[in-house]
Amino acid sequence: MKTPPLPRKKIADALETLAGWTFENDALAKSYTFGSFREAMSFMVRAGFEAEALDHHPEWTNIYNRVAIRLNTHDAGGKVTSKDVELAKRIQKISWVA
Repeated sequence: MKTPPLPRKKIADALETLAGWTFENDALAKSYTFGSFREAMSFMVRAGFEAEALDHHPEWTNIYNRVAIRLNTHDAGGKVTSKDVELAKRIQKISWVA
């Protein structure tokens, strides 16, 4: 079943509860900077468990201690859906950096 894209108002409302997240190029986005590569990797592993639990996987990159995340839903035409908001909330909860 396809998840419908969220209207911009709902995206804006969600961003009010997601510190540091932005809406850019049809995706929720945030970059995290950790104390080391090891911390960045452990965050990615933990976030990966959250993504797998939702069966919704991020687009992300890692360079040394930085992790950049983009969330949108492919089966919704690459738009932001409730799945992306839920995954962002879960990622926010497990992060120990701003």
